[in-house]
Parts: sequence; structure tokens; C-alpha cells
Amino acid sequence: MGARRQLGLAALLTVGTVVLSACGSAVPQETRPAAAVARIDSPVTAAGAVAQVEKVVTAPDKTLKLGSKGAAVVWLQKRLKQLSYMPGKPDGRYGGTTLAAVWAFQKVNGIRPTSTIGKRTWAALENPRSPQILVKNGKPTRVEVNLAKQIMVYYVDDQVKLISHTSSGSGVPYCETAVWQGKSQRFCGSASTPAGDFRTTWRASGWHKSYLGQLYNPIFFNGGIAFHGALSVPLYPASHGCVRLPMNVAEVLPGMLGKGVPVHVRGRFKR
Repeated sequence: MGARRQLGLAALLTVGTVVLSACGSAVPQETRPAAAVARIDSPVTAAGAVAQVEKVVTAPDKTLKLGSKGAAVVWLQKRLKQLSYMPGKPDGRYGGTTLAAVWAFQKVNGIRPTSTIGKRTWAALENPRSPQILVKNGKPTRVEVNLAKQIMVYYVDDQVKLISHTSSGSGVPYCETAVWQGKSQRFCGSASTPAGDFRTTWRASGWHKSYLGQLYNPIFFNGGIAFHGALSVPLYPASHGCVRLPMNVAEVLPGMLGKGVPVHVRGRFKR
């Protein structure tokens, strides 16, 4: 199956299964507030607020579930894209690609991630929060990885350019045997994504084979640790240390994110 065809299936493979895609280095129903105040529509800024313009946003009041179709799904997809998430084409089909964007939005807005779009998520889409800024004195163009929330935010000129759901290192020590450089070798590591300040370095196009698995469009930023696309991006840390991204995000990120861009990794995931 080609990479583009896999895009819509990527998030569907995430729930309940840890499929290690590897690095090249060592839900309840929602309730909506009784009176949700509609907010004006605008791009999200890095200043912690949504810039105000004149158009009022009114979300549909229809419960959506994975597999739903129709105008309400189109509205959801367009709104998520407007807020710098990547739900895929506004085709009115609530599939895996849109689900990954929904998860990212829910996490930013303090909602427990779920595939159901209910009253609380609709209200948040009317009145969205900005992502928490992790590095207040960071460069205007930078990437911030929030390990606690499992999200990545890419800023350009201090404006939010992209927000994505992620899955980072599982923290579970591993030892695996793989054929590398023509012979069987054993590799062991801690499966961690270290916090710290880094910069994007080298990258590869398409599927890149490492000694621990396949990485799609990897962009390395800390030795052998990279951002990369994966067919499994679950709601918990599951990689050997890399930062997994939904396939549709990994498809376009290399064209957006240059070399030498600061990458700030902060936080810790609590299971």
C-alpha cells in the first residue's frame, strides 16, 4: 500500500496497540456548558490568545463519531485546519487522519482525547485555546514538543503554523535483534525522548530504514532521534525514542521545516 493511501488509515491503527516503528537511535461522553459563548474567528498566535476579527463562529450541534459523514464533518475539518491542525481534505468523511487532528485539538483544549465529537469539543472549537508556550524566550521560528500532552507545535515568526498529535519514546527499556549492515546484531536502549534544546539536522525522503525499523520522512534533531511518520501513533508514548507523527503530517513537514530550526522538548508523560 502506498504512503498516500495509508494517510487516512494512520490514526485508525493507533488505539490499543503498540507497534514500534523505531528510531535510528539507541473514553467518556462529553458534556457541553449550558451556555457556550461563541468566539470570533481567527488564526492562533504564539502570544497565548486568538487574534480577534469580526466573524462569529457557531459550531454544529451534532454528535460525530469515527465513520460519520456529512456537512458537520466538513465544518469540523475546515475549522481544525483554520486553527493550524491537519485533519486532511475537507471531504466530509470522519476517518483516521481527521481523528489524529481531533486528538491534538482536544489535548490542547484540556479535553480527554476521544473519537467522539460532542458538546464540549464543539464549544472548544467555538472558543479555542492556544497551545501552552513551553519556551517563552525562544526563537520566533521553532518547534516545541510537549511530552506531557504528546503534541508538537511548530511556530513561524511567533505564529502557530502547525499543531500535531505525537507519540514519543515509551520509556520501556528494550533489546531487539535485527539484521543491520549484513549481519544479525542486538540493539538495546531506554526508549526515551530526552527533554532539552536541540536543532533539526539531516533528513531522509520516503521510507528510511534504521536498525530498529522504518521511519517515514524522518527529520533528525537529537542524534538518531527524529520526527517521522508512522502507521501507529497511539494516545501514549510508544516509540523507541523518536517523535512519531501522523502520516499526513510527515508528508508535508519536510517542506515546511528547515535545517537548523530550534527544537525544544519539555515535560513528562504521566501514565
